Amino acid sequence: MDKITLDTSVAGQLQDLVISSQDVSGFLAEFCELSADSLSRTLGQDVSCAVTLNRHHRTTTAAWSNPEARLFDEIQRNYGEGPCLHAMSTGTTVLVRDTRTDSRWPEYGHAVASLGQLSVLGVPLTLDSGASAALNVFAPAPNVFSTAAIQKAELFAVQAEKALRLAVRIGVQQQLAEDLRSAMESRTAIDLAAGIIMGQNRCSQEEAMAILTKASSGRNLKLRVVAEKLVESFTPGSPSTHFDG
Repeated sequence: MDKITLDTSVAGQLQDLVISSQDVSGFLAEFCELSADSLSRTLGQDVSCAVTLNRHHRTTTAAWSNPEARLFDEIQRNYGEGPCLHAMSTGTTVLVRDTRTDSRWPEYGHAVASLGQLSVLGVPLTLDSGASAALNVFAPAPNVFSTAAIQKAELFAVQAEKALRLAVRIGVQQQLAEDLRSAMESRTAIDLAAGIIMGQNRCSQEEAMAILTKASSGRNLKLRVVAEKLVESFTPGSPSTHFDG
């Protein structure tokens, strides 16, 4: 049997997904759709895909190519066992040739077989420390996944791992940038408010901050919110607010 290789365009498509996706969840959703489309063409029949993610000892169905794939994956999580969970915990690819006869997870197999899914493939995704994931591929016929098709899914997963790590890093950097921007905006508002109070009360910056903090506590509002309200009151057309000790 000829060995199936991954299309060179797939790596580029995954990198494009990282750039175009708004966040990691968006990347995973598009990754599932791309996986399902590519593997369906390889196998000559429709398959569906889902990604299971374990982070901080909590397992979730992170993304899916269609609503049915989400259901198939959540059934596995509800039972607490199955090919995808095993792939995640062991770091090895797991194949279920026929869910009606596989003896490893009989309850799970019976449940997905009753929904018309007779072949399941679980492929681990290696992430940074503290997180693990797996790609679940579901097919309606038994014995669907040939050795070559499994190799393609594994190659696909390797490319996805690189893109996913990049997506996570970008997501972290975006969050850090947003946190920094928020902190700077908050600090600016507080400094401006302190300056207003200093002018109103002819006091020091330390005394102005004490007045601002007292107002924050008395109104049960965050210091930033009180500062912003005071600054807003000094914009043209707004009523003036006077803070004193």
